[in-house]
Amino acid sequence: MTNIIQINDELHHLADEPYRRFISRLVPGVDDIIGVRMPALRRLAKALAKEDWRGFLAVADDSSQEMRLLQGLVIGYAKADIDEILPYIEAFIPKITNWAVCDGFAGTLAIARRYPREMWNFLLPCFDSTETYRLRFGAVMLLIYYTDEAYLAEALALLDQIRHEDYYVKMAVAWAISTFFVRFPYRTMPFLLNNNLDDFTHNKALQKIRESLIPDQETKTLISTLKR
Repeated sequence: MTNIIQINDELHHLADEPYRRFISRLVPGVDDIIGVRMPALRRLAKALAKEDWRGFLAVADDSSQEMRLLQGLVIGYAKADIDEILPYIEAFIPKITNWAVCDGFAGTLAIARRYPREMWNFLLPCFDSTETYRLRFGAVMLLIYYTDEAYLAEALALLDQIRHEDYYVKMAVAWAISTFFVRFPYRTMPFLLNNNLDDFTHNKALQKIRESLIPDQETKTLISTLKR
């Protein structure tokens, strides 16, 4: 049986105070950060996923940022088919309360590459949500796992329909759109010329395109003219 006390003790043993101070500045409002660096957290998650991931998830608490993120990572590393994993993903989404947990969790869900259509269908309701981090989770999943031609038009349409005032939602949408543009500039340009995004999100997408090292200067100059 998984000993959650021992796991919590291990997290505190791995704590790095300078890192805790650093990450606390990047995730404002979170007061339960221990300060475990991501490589160490991922190593622990992989070990738990290999040993007894179901047992861990059954007893895991939400006592710290790291313990919540550890749960998400274990779900991502768990060896199971999509039908078993999706309920765990659904149960975890309400625990996402900041961008760091959201993006760390999404970045570990490589099962989306093995079951792209099943995961796509699971994600679709996220874009009808009013929940900040359910929306951000959906957008981040698109930019990590669905930047290919088969999903491009549908993905842009989903991003275009998002209406939410939270900064972290807007930034995820902008990040996703810039990622699609860098990958498919000719097919994404019509979207930049005609979309329903609010001005902040639209302009942030342009900014992220200009900051990318991939587009040439001529393209970046053209992108600048699209600012609202």
